[in-house]
Amino acid sequence: MDISVFLTQSSFRDRLPVGLLPSQMLNHVHFFQGEENELEGMQVAILGVNEGRGSLQRPTTADAPDEFRNYFYQLHCYDQPVKVIDLGNILPGNSIEDTYYAVNQTCQVLLRKGIVPLIIGGSQDITYANYQAYEKMEQTVNLVTIDYRLDFGKSEGDVNSKNYLNKVVLHKPNYLFNYSNIGHQRYLVETDLLELMSNMYFDAHRLGDIQPFIQRSEPIIRNADILSVDMSAVRMAESPGTTHPGPNGFYGDQIAQLCRYAGMSDKLTSFGMYELDPVMDIAGHAAQLASQMAWCFLEGFSQRKGDYPVGDHSDYFKYIVPITHDGHELIFYKSHLSDRWWMDVPYPSGMATKYERHHLVPCTYEEFQQASGEEMPDRWWKTYQKLV
Repeated sequence: MDISVFLTQSSFRDRLPVGLLPSQMLNHVHFFQGEENELEGMQVAILGVNEGRGSLQRPTTADAPDEFRNYFYQLHCYDQPVKVIDLGNILPGNSIEDTYYAVNQTCQVLLRKGIVPLIIGGSQDITYANYQAYEKMEQTVNLVTIDYRLDFGKSEGDVNSKNYLNKVVLHKPNYLFNYSNIGHQRYLVETDLLELMSNMYFDAHRLGDIQPFIQRSEPIIRNADILSVDMSAVRMAESPGTTHPGPNGFYGDQIAQLCRYAGMSDKLTSFGMYELDPVMDIAGHAAQLASQMAWCFLEGFSQRKGDYPVGDHSDYFKYIVPITHDGHELIFYKSHLSDRWWMDVPYPSGMATKYERHHLVPCTYEEFQQASGEEMPDRWWKTYQKLV
């Protein structure tokens, strides 16, 4: 498919200062001119989506992509450059479904070529269009969101940024294996939603549990195919220009670290940032933060180790831990290259093709220690329940 029909050139350059240095990002990104061969050899594609109709209160999120670019292209390049192409923007269609279609088709082309879409919204319901791009991939996927709430709103009516997860979970055919959210604030989430998450063996990690130990989020993100970030998950003092600014949330350095984890994950194949509102962003702090988050993602991407343990496991340390009281043996793998850990969760006979991407679950050294103390890790049980 010719994706150029969906794209328009960005006009952000008119606002950049003159005389940028050779080390700044503007000089390290290829800008798409409409030819399919320009995609060859690229690793990451920046894709702006000027769609804000799904953000019920702040449709001005549609203007966010170029505000992001204004700061991003003034940053200095990291040590090991990634081959990045800026595709420009997808403009709003006649209906919001038209925009979703354009995002879906564009992301499909990128995924087939092994290019990671870095989507700059726009409202977070664009995540649904990104998810739909995986339908033709013939594989189940894991979705992780970083959000201050759980976006399972009322499903009646059109899809929007507060109910798009209903569409993801109920989509037919169903190719969602797992969904996790990082950073919800308990007082903003209905108890019924948390019970729903538990009943579906999904994961909801509250802000108070993650924030003091930010490294606990690394295996959660490492298990994702898709990461979707609501900029309102960052506290208002550090990111005021969002659709729902609030007094609590992640600090700027913490959200940047989460994005770096995403970049380092060999499994992650698309990443989106949403709910940035330039009208509320008087001093540009939120747009600056978003640009630095993207920079950290790309820096992490440049340091990918290619050590996701598929196929031959001979290059990994293997540990077998017996859980004597229930007769299980837990198998753990540790990478020689990165010292990262995975645990092997068995799946039913004959289901290897369906589950081969999900039975090796990223975990922490602490979970290995937990198993060594004869205690079954929660992450192992939840995955096992989904596999059987």
